[in-house]
Amino acid sequence: MQRTDASLIQLMWLASPALPIGGFSYSECLEAAVDSAQVATESGASEWLLEQLHLSLARGDLAVVAQAVRAWQHADHAHVAELNAWVLHTRESSELRAQAEQMGRSLLEWLRNHTTARAEQIDTLAALQPTYPLAFALAASATQAPVRDCLLTYAFGWAENMVQAAIKSVPLGQSAGQRILSALVAEIPAAVDHALSLENSERQAFSPMLAILSAQHEVQYSRLFRS
Repeated sequence: MQRTDASLIQLMWLASPALPIGGFSYSECLEAAVDSAQVATESGASEWLLEQLHLSLARGDLAVVAQAVRAWQHADHAHVAELNAWVLHTRESSELRAQAEQMGRSLLEWLRNHTTARAEQIDTLAALQPTYPLAFALAASATQAPVRDCLLTYAFGWAENMVQAAIKSVPLGQSAGQRILSALVAEIPAAVDHALSLENSERQAFSPMLAILSAQHEVQYSRLFRS
């Protein structure tokens, strides 16, 4: 498949922080890392997010999205269900699972009000306990863009949300945020290529520090974010 103007615009739409799926309300444990003084500076936030990109996102969600885009395009609904179950089973805290479910439901509702997916695909997703990576993969697959472009879009949307979380929680200025985003953007292609190289049996969700921080964040006294 080749990228067209229409598919590019649709991917930009999916990456936009204005997409009403609630991504801005999550820090994915970064707020807990700040609270425990593990992240306190621009360089610390940049290093933390770069490690999260390569050690967590690339090996887990990006690999799921890559396989899910193909599954949606080939109407392999059994594989779609398998991938969705994997996401649910590998969320290691209640708030991380709640994030995947809430964003999945919100994107499902967005899909219901647009023409980017067929009715039978939406019904298939709705019959699951839809998670965000599978809902995103459906929306991205409907653009007919190359799979790699879909993953670049997912990763950039994640990066932009996480940088905003860093700006609010560390806190940092907008210029610092742009420098962090620049560092992430430089590394996203390599993370995407790694995700694309993984077989179904090679995905992994092993980030024990994130799981510990998420559990701590659930009972954190004062917080801005839902994760």
